[in-house]
Amino acid sequence: MKVSLIVLALALAGCGGRVEAPVQYVRVEVPVRVPCRVPNVAEPSWAAAGLKKGDGLEVKVRALLAERRQRIGYERHLVSAVTACHETGAATGKSR
Repeated sequence: MKVSLIVLALALAGCGGRVEAPVQYVRVEVPVRVPCRVPNVAEPSWAAAGLKKGDGLEVKVRALLAERRQRIGYERHLVSAVTACHETGAATGKSR
């Protein structure tokens, strides 16, 4: 009985003197993907959309040439939006 009391006292004394290790925080630099927030490019109303079957050749050609210019401008807007996303990632050092 004495032995068990001594063992119990030593066990409790060992738990009481225990010091917890301090919490250490480690900062880890990890790139995080961020979605690109570029406003949507509105699709224009195409010039050739209003053509009728009975329109003359000159009217059709003018409308198609105008639509070609519209398409080129629309594509430039799309390319600039995509480029803005990629440049944003390159400027911060993060790959997209």
